[in-house]
Amino acid sequence: MHAELETLEARIRQTVELCHSLRRENTALRQQLLGAQHDNKQLTPRLEAAKSRLQALLDTLPEDAA
Repeated sequence: MHAELETLEARIRQTVELCHSLRRENTALRQQLLGAQHDNKQLTPRLEAAKSRLQALLDTLPEDAA
């Protein structure tokens, strides 16, 4: 009986350690997500400006007479 309790205690300890590890990983992933969202928010206007400039350049090209 004592061995079974020790085994159970060890498994509970492992589960608690895994839970803590997953919480730390989750926190790190949330921070990475926030950083990526921030980067995306800053890059979106730059991308739109680049698309506008590219479209303006395309509009100045002569059309191919077919």
